[in-house]
Amino acid sequence: MIMMAQIKKRERNAIFQSLRAGVVPRIGLQHIQVGRKDEINAILDDLGQIKDNGATVRFIIGQYGSGKSFFLNLSRQVALEKRFVVVQADITPDRRLYATGGQARALYAELMHNMATRAKPEGGALASVVERWVSDLDYRLRQDGKGDDEIVRAITQELRSLQDLVHGYDFATVIGRYYEGFQHGDEPLMSSALRWLSGGYETKTEARMDLGVRMIIGDSDIYDYFKVWASFVRMAGYSGLLVNLDEMGVLSHRLSNTQARNTNYEMILRIVNDCLQGNVSGIGFIFAGTDEFFSDPRRGIASYEALASRLRENEFAIHGLKDFSRPVIRLENLTAEDLFVLFHNIRKVFAMGDASAYLIPDEGVTQFMEYCSGILGAEFYQTPRDAVKRFVGLLSVLEQNPEARWEELISRPSATPSSRGEEEGQTVTGDDELRAFRL
Repeated sequence: MIMMAQIKKRERNAIFQSLRAGVVPRIGLQHIQVGRKDEINAILDDLGQIKDNGATVRFIIGQYGSGKSFFLNLSRQVALEKRFVVVQADITPDRRLYATGGQARALYAELMHNMATRAKPEGGALASVVERWVSDLDYRLRQDGKGDDEIVRAITQELRSLQDLVHGYDFATVIGRYYEGFQHGDEPLMSSALRWLSGGYETKTEARMDLGVRMIIGDSDIYDYFKVWASFVRMAGYSGLLVNLDEMGVLSHRLSNTQARNTNYEMILRIVNDCLQGNVSGIGFIFAGTDEFFSDPRRGIASYEALASRLRENEFAIHGLKDFSRPVIRLENLTAEDLFVLFHNIRKVFAMGDASAYLIPDEGVTQFMEYCSGILGAEFYQTPRDAVKRFVGLLSVLEQNPEARWEELISRPSATPSSRGEEEGQTVTGDDELRAFRL
C-alpha cells in the first residue's frame, strides 16, 4: 500500500480556515489542486517566455466561484517555485490601475506590500529583494579588493541600465541611497529608500528632504515602475516579475463613471500592446475577472473596442477545442471525476494524510456529490465553491461530533432542484453527469 504523504498542521489549518470562509488558501494549494492541467501548462510556457526576456499577458475568465482566485494563487505558487518575484492584489474601487486621486498609487503600494519570493512566499519580500542585490554586489566587489569609493562607483555603473527606462533614473538613485545606508549602518536612510520604493511618499518635498530625489511614485506612472522592477529583479538574480490582479470585475461593474472605466481599460490596452508587441521584457501580467467583466457590451471589456479586438477569442476554438496561444483562458467546469478527486484531497488534508483517520469513505464522498447535485443543480459544476464549503462543514461536524453518522447528515432528498434553476426555468443537468460517474 502506498503511504500517504504527511501534511503539515500549519498548512492543514490554513487550508481549512480559508475553505470554510469560501476564500482561496495562500499556502498548501498543491494538496488540493485538481484538473486545469492544460491551463497550468500554458502558464508554465508563459513563465519560460518571461525568463527568456519576453513578456506575457493573460486574462483568466470564469463565473463567481469557478476557481479564478484559486488558479491565480496556483499560478503564483508555480512562479515562486520557478524563482520569480510575484506581486498580487485585488482590484477595489480604491485600488485601480489608473486614477487621479491616489487610487492607482494605493494599488501599487498594496502590490509592493504583497511582494513575494520563494524564500518569503507570504509577502513582505521587498526589503529582502533590494538587500539581496546590494549585499551580493558588495560582497563580490570586496572579494575583488574594492574599497568603499570604488564600490559606490560600481553601484552607479551597475544601475546604469535602469536609467534608460522611464523613471529608472530616480529608481536607481534611491537604490544607491539604500546602499549608502547599508554601507554606513544608517537604518533611517534605508527605511526611507524602502518607503519610496513601495510608494509610501505622498509629497515630493518630503522625498527630496529624505533622499534627494525630486520625483515620487504617483497615479499616472505605476506601470512604468512595474517595468523598472522587472529589470531590477532580474539584476538581483530572479527569473522575472509576475503581476497578478484579481477581482477585475470591480472596474466594469463598480465604477459608475464611464470615463474612469475607460481610462483603466486604456491602461490595460497599453499593457496588452506592450506585452504582445515585445516592447517590454521580463514581466508577465495575469488579470482574473468574471464573464461580465469580459463580455458585457455596455460596461465590460467588450465595450472598449480597441481592447476587445485584441482579446477576441479564436472562433474555431469551440466544442472542447482550446487555443492557449491567445491571451484569454476561460476556466471550464470541473468534471464529476475532478470533483471527486477534489473532495478526496480535502478529506486527505483534513486527516493530515492519515487514511485511517478519514471521517467519510469513498462511498460517502459519492453520496455527498449526489446530495450537492440535488441542492445546487448545474451550479454544482459551474461554481464548486459552495460545494467545497459544504463538504468542509460536513467534515467539521463529523470531527467534533464523533457520534454523528455521515449517512444521516446527507440523507436529505437529493432530488431537490436548485432554487435558481427553478426560478429561471433552467434544466438541472448535474444528476445526469453523476449517474454516469463511476469510481
